[in-house]
Amino acid sequence: MKASRYAPARLILHCLLYALLLGIMGPLWAAAEGQKSTADHSKFKELQQPFATGPEVTKACLGCHTEAAKQLHKTTHWTWAFRNELTGQTLGKRNVINNFCIATASNWPRCTSCHIGYGWKDDSFDLTSETHVDCLACHDTTGGYKKFPTGAGHPNYEPQEWPPKSGKMRQPPDLQKIAQAVGSPGRDNCGACHFYGGGGDGVKHGHLDSSMAKPNKDLDVHMDKDGLNFSCQTCHTTGSHEVAGSRYAPKASDDRGVVVPGQADQNRATCESCHSPQPHKAEAADRLNQHSKRLACVTCHVPEYARGGVKTKTWWDWSTAGKKNAEGKPFKIKDADGYDTYDTQKGDFVWEENVVPEYRWFDGEIQYTLIDDVIDPNGVVPINRIKGSADDPKSRIWPFKVMRGKQPYDKQHKILATPHLFGKDDDAYWKNFDWNNALKAGLASRDKTFSGEFGFVETEYSWPITHMVAPKEKALDCAECHSKSGRMAGIEGVYIPGRDGLPWLDKIAWTLALLTLLAVLIHGAIRIFMSKRG
Repeated sequence: MKASRYAPARLILHCLLYALLLGIMGPLWAAAEGQKSTADHSKFKELQQPFATGPEVTKACLGCHTEAAKQLHKTTHWTWAFRNELTGQTLGKRNVINNFCIATASNWPRCTSCHIGYGWKDDSFDLTSETHVDCLACHDTTGGYKKFPTGAGHPNYEPQEWPPKSGKMRQPPDLQKIAQAVGSPGRDNCGACHFYGGGGDGVKHGHLDSSMAKPNKDLDVHMDKDGLNFSCQTCHTTGSHEVAGSRYAPKASDDRGVVVPGQADQNRATCESCHSPQPHKAEAADRLNQHSKRLACVTCHVPEYARGGVKTKTWWDWSTAGKKNAEGKPFKIKDADGYDTYDTQKGDFVWEENVVPEYRWFDGEIQYTLIDDVIDPNGVVPINRIKGSADDPKSRIWPFKVMRGKQPYDKQHKILATPHLFGKDDDAYWKNFDWNNALKAGLASRDKTFSGEFGFVETEYSWPITHMVAPKEKALDCAECHSKSGRMAGIEGVYIPGRDGLPWLDKIAWTLALLTLLAVLIHGAIRIFMSKRG
């Protein structure tokens, strides 16, 4: 049979279409299959027994999943540490400071209630222990597994009062039932920590909160529960338990194109990995794709954050903490929506929703102020510094949540202090509201000596906004940026029509306009004069 001369072209076209289909639909299939498993764990004899503790469940899991804990030990989720090759900094909960709960150091059992392990009570925690890995934190599908807020990663194994002095008893989880129903992680697993970081629902990030568990299309077009219904792993792809995407070193731009099966790098934690660096196909696509060379996708497609009905914290002033009411007791003040605006234990807060981001050039490099770094207390201290400029082709204009507040520092050493906030001992700030003891104990936990003199310094912390992606119909319109007081008002190094002008050209234009007006007035006056004479 004579071969068609179009056969090679047709074969190439089919291959391209197949690759494109896999590249686009792969994540959707993964999301749809998110909770399915190839095994019914309720049939495993190893799990058909009562479990007294979480580590006992892990030991049973490791009987079959022999390499799982070893893989997990190499991940950032386990070590809480990250080596940033761009900056040379090693970052983690041991040396990074923030302006929310300030620091993990000296407050381990409270902060590590979100760790994917059991028993991180102090700095001596054994990171090589396999049975200390918490399998259920990520693989529970029942919704019944919850870590206890002060349990250093453990759930409560007996009925326990929570919140303190509330009279409400928190019942222990049924570990046997949960172990028999494990499966692939879902949004609730990730959200158990990432929705509540910084001390409560929506506090830290502003674009991750409980509203993202089952969002509608207007809140997030990809995670829409009635639409695409992406899981977190659809974009944050995993391999050997390592999850793609890092807040310490995010990609500001991605020129790999659409990621298709077979590529060595399967990281999909960027918009471009699915939509390509030239994502616009409709009318005015060329003009919009030109914008993609200077703007991050989320700059236009996340018009506001904290817009799912949950407020985010934008100001935390620790300097006002410790006040008592007329009876000499701690107190709280709440706003009309029930959010604390003052708490004796924590100071003053400001909460906001539907917040317009702040915009900056960003090249993916973030330099952090670490707990031993000397600061300048005479100005605002940046917890992190966002790098990027208009001259860098890899930089894009990105949206950020900027968290601001006041926190303690050692006046003599000129370092940000890490107070011992949590605990039942006399040095814990929350017990006696004593900054001196709290700072002394906190710095001692870092092998630092407290000078005895402390003050409060204003700080700011910038978070790239990447979630709550609106439908294209609700993306920013041109006037939002192309105006004198638009969103790009503070962006330097680039000419923005509508915002910028050339002074000499403006003078010529105004001069011509005035001369034209004057000529019209003169002409009109002459016509009137001549008509009266006629």
